[in-house]
Amino acid sequence: MLDNLPRGTIVIEDLEVGMTRYLQKQVTDHDIELFAEVSTDRNPVHLDDDYAQDTIFEGRIAHGMLTAGLISAVIGEQLPGHGTVYLGQTLKFMAPVRPGDMVRAEVTVETIDHAKRRVTLATRCLVGDTVVLKGEAVVLAPSRKFD
Repeated sequence: MLDNLPRGTIVIEDLEVGMTRYLQKQVTDHDIELFAEVSTDRNPVHLDDDYAQDTIFEGRIAHGMLTAGLISAVIGEQLPGHGTVYLGQTLKFMAPVRPGDMVRAEVTVETIDHAKRRVTLATRCLVGDTVVLKGEAVVLAPSRKFD
């Protein structure tokens, strides 16, 4: 995995609107198989080449929630990072992710409510220049006051 900053915590007192973090990961057949096992989602569009060839995707695709999990990794590891609690997430799946695709998951601070420790984050995943997922997350950010 490739990312732009080390893992850890950015407390709410140090967050700024516009801050962005990302990671990049190549989605492999093994990732898809592991996700199917853990989630119990064994839809053949993810696992069976012959079946998937006859779908609108004309080939296998990764689980949408596998891709969304990369957003969770950025939020939980980088922005805000360790100690962050997810409160909500919207997702819109724009295009498929295929085995072998390099996915870039990005998170950007949109708003900060210091009184409630809530942060709204713009979230998206790209393959090349194509946005494959977009949404918004609301999280409870860690605070220096409680560490």
